[in-house]
Amino acid sequence: MSSWRSWHRPLVAFSASMAALAVLSGVGLVVDDRVLAGSPIWFKPFKFSVSFIAYGLSLAWMLSLLDRGRRTGWWAGTVVAVSSLAEMVIITGQVVRGKRSHFNQQTPFDEALFNAMAVTVVILWLGTLLIATLLLRARIADRASAWAMRCGIAIALAGAAVGFLMTQPTPDQERGSSSIVGAHSVGVPDGGPSMPLTGWSTTGGDLRIPHFVGMHALQLLPLLLMGLTALAARPRPVRPGHPGRLSRLSRLADERTRLRIVLIASGAYAAFFALVTWQALRGQPLLRPDGATLTAAGLIIAATAAGAYGALRTPTHLKNRLGHTPRSNEKDEEHEDNYKELVS
Repeated sequence: MSSWRSWHRPLVAFSASMAALAVLSGVGLVVDDRVLAGSPIWFKPFKFSVSFIAYGLSLAWMLSLLDRGRRTGWWAGTVVAVSSLAEMVIITGQVVRGKRSHFNQQTPFDEALFNAMAVTVVILWLGTLLIATLLLRARIADRASAWAMRCGIAIALAGAAVGFLMTQPTPDQERGSSSIVGAHSVGVPDGGPSMPLTGWSTTGGDLRIPHFVGMHALQLLPLLLMGLTALAARPRPVRPGHPGRLSRLSRLADERTRLRIVLIASGAYAAFFALVTWQALRGQPLLRPDGATLTAAGLIIAATAAGAYGALRTPTHLKNRLGHTPRSNEKDEEHEDNYKELVS
């Protein structure tokens, strides 16, 4: 991994500011008992700031790996940092005022703030898209690392795009007359019964779930690869009684094996993201899946398990390398002795 000193500095600075805001919001959760839309008023800036810490640092690291287009990448990262900071200023300012930041059209000022926030989100998404394009073109020596980042940022873009679905009016809302236009819940009003910590609806669909799942592919897929690399580095003896075979974990030392696992995991993650999006759009709570959702989940698990098993089979080039084993030497010597006895 590249030194953190080479990471994109504006994004690192933005992440540091989000860490400070997370602390401030945590204090607010303790000392401020105000509730807005069924949730503690400081909960939104707290979870947004924690999410942005991971998002900003991930992009800062990825930008340090570019071998070309570095100047374009620097400007794209800076645009992401500035637009994200502007969004958080609006969210925090509305908390101080005791007003909703998202979907709020109660007054012209509130509507202007929400529209400005929508613009920052679009700019953030376009900046991330440009970074994804640069990563796709980058020549990164380790292919597994390259594809973990590329797949992670692609799924993150899809997850961010779910946010645009939330801005659409619900059946009982109308643009120009409703004070709130848009919702994250599907089939039920916002602010109803919810899960602890996440605040996700327990009575209807919730678009924040696929939004969360998609966005954090940016961290989880590279973390998976780091875990695979760490396991591959551990010394593993060959399987007892099979001197010519590699243990399952020893095969992770092969770059092609790691690449296959990353691609399978990325496909499984994308399928899971699609599943929770479909579930939310049907107004179904995460923890109360119907038969169709369970069937789809089972198929994803089965396909992933089969793919992982296939990926961990000994690659052909390693089999060829291991073909001349001590056991095969003993058999060759035995056959040669038998041939000599027959000749004599």
